[in-house]
Amino acid sequence: MPSVAQLLQPVEADLEILLGNLRSLIGAGHPILHAAAEHLFTAGGKRLRPGIVLMIARAIDPAGTVSDRHRRLAEITEMIHTASLVHDDVVDGASTRRGVDTVHSRFNSRVAVLAGDFLFAQASWHLANLDNLEVVKLLSRVIMDLAEGEIRQGLNRFDTGQGFQAYLEKSYWKTASLVANSARAAGVLSSLPLQRLDGLARFGKQLGLAFQVVDDILDFTGSDKQLGKPAASDLASGYLTAPVLYAMEENPALAGLIERELSECGDLEQALQIVRSGDAIPRSRSLAERFAGEAAEALHWLSPSAERDALLGLPEVVLSRLH
Repeated sequence: MPSVAQLLQPVEADLEILLGNLRSLIGAGHPILHAAAEHLFTAGGKRLRPGIVLMIARAIDPAGTVSDRHRRLAEITEMIHTASLVHDDVVDGASTRRGVDTVHSRFNSRVAVLAGDFLFAQASWHLANLDNLEVVKLLSRVIMDLAEGEIRQGLNRFDTGQGFQAYLEKSYWKTASLVANSARAAGVLSSLPLQRLDGLARFGKQLGLAFQVVDDILDFTGSDKQLGKPAASDLASGYLTAPVLYAMEENPALAGLIERELSECGDLEQALQIVRSGDAIPRSRSLAERFAGEAAEALHWLSPSAERDALLGLPEVVLSRLH
């Protein structure tokens, strides 16, 4: 099974250009914000989201090239993603991400919030300068969705009344919206017909949902090192994910533990045991597999190319994180 880095090889040179461009786009006007952004952009990470935009751009272009506007769209996509991570880390109190210190632990929370705002503002400015109203609407929607997802997650902690629909909506807002809308925007910049734009958006949405469900499974099955955060931290924070929702269906006692916010001695361990012992994890795995399959199906109209092969390989790579 190839890695994400191997699948992104067709656009490896493009991603190097992207990193250089990001550094120049953020400018040196605010030294501490520049330092914070520079820290983020050099912190590693797979650059999956801009990589998808660049691969789609090459896959749908008859000559297999990437226009300057597609490059800028990829840069905007990475800016929005990075800004959301900075704010997420402040809200979650995370001390590291991708193995490096988070912005607020390296600087402080005030700088982190400002750096996230700065990146969102920069992304919005460069987005407006693409001079394509449909693309502006698509990516502005992403920024709204990210905020909506974070707010919902924060306000609905330990709320056992949430159904599966609420979970999928929040997962779309927080994870899938950026992939879906930036994928569609790549098609808009290439003037693709509506049906193909829908296919690109569906690919991004289902891939993003598969990615989120896999992440939620790993919260129960992964090691601290694999996750980059303590295992079961989502449940401990009161975030009800697919495995928890399935486990509550099987064992209503879990709802009682969550409603008292896992506050008594042994509650978290008991809740983990309930989630891990039944069918919740296998059912969640089946859900991720369904989303991944639907993502791959959405792109079968693409002409044969290395980029098409890489895009169709991404859903399998997302699932392979479970093995």
